[in-house]
Amino acid sequence: MKLLRYGPLGSEKPAILDAQGCLRDLSTLIPDLSAAWLADIGTASLATLDPHDLPRVEAGVRIGCPVAHIGKVVAVGLNYAEHAQGTSLALPSEPILFTKATSSICGPNDDIIIPRGATKTDWEVELGVIIGQTARYVDETDALRHVAGYVVVNDISERAYQFERGGQWDKGKSCDTFCPVGPWLVTPDEITNPQRLPLWLGVNGRRQQDSNTSDLIFGIAHLVSYISQFMTLFPGDLISTGTPPGVGFLQKPAPVFLKPGDIMTLGVAGLGVQTQACRAWRAD
Repeated sequence: MKLLRYGPLGSEKPAILDAQGCLRDLSTLIPDLSAAWLADIGTASLATLDPHDLPRVEAGVRIGCPVAHIGKVVAVGLNYAEHAQGTSLALPSEPILFTKATSSICGPNDDIIIPRGATKTDWEVELGVIIGQTARYVDETDALRHVAGYVVVNDISERAYQFERGGQWDKGKSCDTFCPVGPWLVTPDEITNPQRLPLWLGVNGRRQQDSNTSDLIFGIAHLVSYISQFMTLFPGDLISTGTPPGVGFLQKPAPVFLKPGDIMTLGVAGLGVQTQACRAWRAD
């Protein structure tokens, strides 16, 4: 299944994508695609549903983050072998973890706000994992049973805040709109192997990242198990699994960063495509 949420910010409704790519409204069956709904009922309750029995949603509506009330975002750094090698750093012996504030989450096609004073805003296409069952000290062999589905994530980063302002990475990762998620939550039955998925990102029509999740240093099951040794993962939590080579700050001969007016387009095979326009911060 491909599950999503549509409508104005703060008033999204749940929907499902039918076989023809049309949105079908789920709001008469479930209140929302939320962390609480995943915990109490879950996606299996929709397995026998025929989307064509549901009302069709008009084309062109805004698409929101496919899961409401995500509890936390745990992200993984340097998790693609080729990307890690490009930094001249040793391959990590254990996953490098950081967090993104949930206030950074936005819809897959919402505008990206370049923060006030930012000078080095960068892109990172990633495979995201939505937790469906509480995971605490989970064995790797059992880890994927705790996954509700997969999403596209753009782990946008302000490199000056990340590397030049002291402390850890979070302040460069957590600005408003720095975590577009979606368009869909795709259930595991449609993704037979999450570590054989092409993923890519372009800026203004030029391909910058083009890789495959087969290059992950630490796979999905390992990450779910590993993170659950340090913190409990709850339904609706998001793991962003790392980005492949091609980010802006490692471009040769000189770094390239996002500016107002730039358009990013990115996707992961089977999980849909995001498109975002960049704009400067303004006081509203």
